[in-house]
Amino acid sequence: MYLPPRDPKAETVDILMAVYNGADKLPAQLNSFDVQTHCHWRLLASDDGSTDKSVQVLKTFGSVHPRGQVKVIKGPQQGASENFLRLLRHVANQDVSPSWIAFSDQDDVWLPDKISRALNTLRQYDPRRPTLYCSRTWVTCRNLSKRRMSAPRPRTPHFRNALVQNIAAGNTIVLNPAAVSLVLEAVNHVGPVVVHDWWLYQLVTGTGGKVVHDDMPSLLYRQHEANQIGVSDTAYARLRRLLQLLRGEFRAWNQTNIAALLSCGAVLRPDHLAMLESFARLSTLPVLKRMLLLKRLGLYRQTVGGTITLWFAVLFRLV
Repeated sequence: MYLPPRDPKAETVDILMAVYNGADKLPAQLNSFDVQTHCHWRLLASDDGSTDKSVQVLKTFGSVHPRGQVKVIKGPQQGASENFLRLLRHVANQDVSPSWIAFSDQDDVWLPDKISRALNTLRQYDPRRPTLYCSRTWVTCRNLSKRRMSAPRPRTPHFRNALVQNIAAGNTIVLNPAAVSLVLEAVNHVGPVVVHDWWLYQLVTGTGGKVVHDDMPSLLYRQHEANQIGVSDTAYARLRRLLQLLRGEFRAWNQTNIAALLSCGAVLRPDHLAMLESFARLSTLPVLKRMLLLKRLGLYRQTVGGTITLWFAVLFRLV
């Protein structure tokens, strides 16, 4: 069982960063680690075959830090999701597992209290229960100007939400020691995932863990043409999601998510495993039974409009 050190400020947080051709923006993110009010951290970066100077930037950053504080490994070159799983599997196969894990993108800028605020929040909850911290962000343009807050998450995080929506922005996630143990055990059993943060949200809530969404932003989130996902609260993003729905992309995502969760089924709460299995057969049922099962499952998205869209998608077998 995890026993916290006498001085919480001395707890080391392992930052896992997936990197690919990010040399132009990496320095600002790396510098934001250096000015954290919680100064005990280690960085593990997985470079996914960059053709720019990303590795050189990382090694230069590591050269001015104590030995072992910055480490760079080779990524699988299968996309960002697999690169983050590569990081987790690398950590899982070490002799000594970290206590706390934070996830980082290569092109953001963390606010100085990002780590300390996450740790202070997580310490308020039962340390024996897997708990995931995430937050809103300051959405910016590529030069970090024109800030606006990302969308709020008014409804309680829960497995009923996680099955149909991801609210845990991966670049803000921090895991407590119990969640770290859970994830490192599960990652060696899981296959492909849609995105690592959605899988983490589903896994933690599916096992009965807690997800805490901080309404205060913890970082500057750049928006540019190379973003893997991007924000989801603009008119363009809503149109893109509608097109993805009509093209059947959400159905494919659900199939991937279901397979990933079933591979970790042994750690899910029995009622949540039953919910997952019912969700998996939802699209195979006749229309009336399909809609009645959706009502019984109580699945929801964060907005009324989003939940109506979910019902529409289930009605027409688009998920």
